[in-house]
Amino acid sequence: GAIVGVMGANGAGKTTLFSLVAGNARPSSGDIRFRGRSIVGLTPDRICRLGVARTFQIVKPFPALTVRENLRTAAMFGHAALRSAAAADQATQPVLEEVGLAAVADQPASTLTLSGQKRLEIARAVATGGRLVMLDEVMAGLTPTEVGQMLQTVRGLHERRGLTLLVIEHVMRALMELCERIVVLHYGKQIAEGTPTQIGRDAQVHG
Repeated sequence: GAIVGVMGANGAGKTTLFSLVAGNARPSSGDIRFRGRSIVGLTPDRICRLGVARTFQIVKPFPALTVRENLRTAAMFGHAALRSAAAADQATQPVLEEVGLAAVADQPASTLTLSGQKRLEIARAVATGGRLVMLDEVMAGLTPTEVGQMLQTVRGLHERRGLTLLVIEHVMRALMELCERIVVLHYGKQIAEGTPTQIGRDAQVHG
């Protein structure tokens, strides 16, 4: 139920961490546990159906499908596993409204602005029915105004849906305002963990 930030320079291992959890990469050692069970070796689709969803740094919508159809696909093949298009559309309508895409629901995903495509990435992850949602730089490339709007959107989704969020972000304002706790990585190792205030004061993080 928490919002946890993952911070570190380029090459620190942040996206690799997400790929390991989501099953897009396999760890060379150790274990990854979700809800009490090991998920190492499971394919990304199986991990998604267990309730883990992620976004990607480079947005990857189905461009020829409408915004609504993108969410429909997520709901039918993710953890929600809804059986019909009608059920999926009904379940994902609130998500469209919460992320501010209801007005463009029937437009092709390819017509969205960058901000809109980032919102679609988040909406698809939420539409899978996942309980753990990993957001990978969903504010990168946005204007300060759009960052503020995105912060409101993410906070709203967290509060209404009780999601657990893991957030990678280079926009420091976003991490500091959004997260209860931040983990700092450096070349694949955790070097700090604490509240945003504690991380802001940590000499090792800034050294």
